[in-house]
Amino acid sequence: MQRPSLTEGSIMNALVRIAVPIIFSSVLQTMYQITDTYWVGQLSASAVAAVSLVFPINFLLIAIGGGLPIAGTVLIAQYKGRGDERMMNHVAAQTFLMVFVVSLVLSGLGFVFSESIIRAMGAGPDIVADATSFLRYTFLGFVFVFGFFVFESLMRGLGSVKAPVRIVLGTVVLNAILDPLFIFGWGPIPAWGVSGAALATLCTQAMATVIGLLVLLGGKHGLHVKAADFAPDWAFMKRAFFIGFPSSIEQSARAFGATIMTALVAGFGTVTLAAMGIGIRVLMFAIIPAMGLSIATSALVGQNIGARKMDRALAINRIGSILAFVTLTLGGVVLWFVAYPLSELFMPDGGEALDRSAEFIRILAPTFGLVGWQMVLMGTMRGAGDTKSSMILTIVSQYLIQFPLAYIFAHVMQLGSVGIWWSFSVTNAISTVVIVLWYMRGSWKSKNLLGDAALREKVAEETIADEGMVS
Repeated sequence: MQRPSLTEGSIMNALVRIAVPIIFSSVLQTMYQITDTYWVGQLSASAVAAVSLVFPINFLLIAIGGGLPIAGTVLIAQYKGRGDERMMNHVAAQTFLMVFVVSLVLSGLGFVFSESIIRAMGAGPDIVADATSFLRYTFLGFVFVFGFFVFESLMRGLGSVKAPVRIVLGTVVLNAILDPLFIFGWGPIPAWGVSGAALATLCTQAMATVIGLLVLLGGKHGLHVKAADFAPDWAFMKRAFFIGFPSSIEQSARAFGATIMTALVAGFGTVTLAAMGIGIRVLMFAIIPAMGLSIATSALVGQNIGARKMDRALAINRIGSILAFVTLTLGGVVLWFVAYPLSELFMPDGGEALDRSAEFIRILAPTFGLVGWQMVLMGTMRGAGDTKSSMILTIVSQYLIQFPLAYIFAHVMQLGSVGIWWSFSVTNAISTVVIVLWYMRGSWKSKNLLGDAALREKVAEETIADEGMVS
């Protein structure tokens, strides 16, 4: 049965149809972190602090590889809207090849320098060993993480989002089983402690990637990738790299910013660090709907721009923005009231850490609607292929707004860690104004990613040659 077109029909239905599975998948993927934190929390507060210290580092490196497949999402979506199957297959294979090489390099470097990274983060002597071990296992899994990112990105560009959800669901269930086994041990399985959580995640991520590749090569989702498609096309990979690289910089800037904020919080002690670690994991659930709508908006905008339907692309942004703002505002209200009991789930005996975690959540929650609006606007620009604007806006938000505010609130106004909590909330408000004004400039509308006739002709020639050899 033919999949409903994203370039026709109800925009709201299309957004929901794409966003809901993405949201569900994001919730499931977040469960990796939540499950790890829960079981590690049964060990000690210092164990939670070790994992919390690794989280922004992990996020930083994932962001580098996670941003690169954005080129695949955008190009697949626009070629899908244009009806160019040859280029869709070419984009899929070359995107995977490019990200795979990057992941190998990052995994190797990260594994070697894990301890140096942890010490540079200002880890206390009580958590250095656990944090280093956890980080090394995490680095080993990056090849699989990035591979699955490519699979997800390509499926999202096609508007086919159910397959990744099914895979993630299975691996999350498996991770929940392996976590306590590897952390505490059972029978012949030794107790690896904190490292066991990372090892469990590594195993499940490897399985997810293998299944994703099998689905991609199966040809049942609009792609018919062949072995010949993986022959390096350096011209295309360069082009795709410069489309995706700004997204990598954007996400890396966010992650590096989180690393800096973590380092600032670490200066206030292990209790405060553990509080932020728990708080951020709880808040991730509230942000997930915005992420889903942002990704859905990118896919829909990309396909409609590819189909030369700019008016519909603008309508998609308008509806997505309203939906994100309302949904996230309501989510923030709910989270404000349940901040303490949710934090308590992750650290039943947390004491002061629980109070600080709930405080962090309640300060940030009222601005969730603004975050949702921001993310949809930037999703629209990415769908058009304008990844540079999103990158610039992220850098301005974190480095020119949040960091100065965090320092002023924490040290000049002497609010301590509470000042850092408030810097998140105030930054969200200011950044929203900046992003709305930037979007209204309209420069993103002038992008033309499909105008490379030479590339299209090259792929066509290769296809004809392949067919000739087969015949």
